[in-house]
Amino acid sequence: MLVERGLRAMNVELVSEAYGIAANYLRRSGAIPDSLVTDERLLGIIVKLIQHGEFNRIRLANKAIARFEGQSEARAVA
Repeated sequence: MLVERGLRAMNVELVSEAYGIAANYLRRSGAIPDSLVTDERLLGIIVKLIQHGEFNRIRLANKAIARFEGQSEARAVA
């Protein structure tokens, strides 16, 4: 998944766990569709957080959820 996106080596397990936590919450809240397709915007947020030094999977998921919802609200207003 990450190799295809041209990213440098990173902890794939960490990305996967954080994405799983965040996506599960966002699916249950209705923010993203309930499908097996990876949400590129959410994945991008998680990757950026890791690149900026966040390595705790729970904090990653929580920050990604907050940013995702904040971006969604900003898009709704615009």
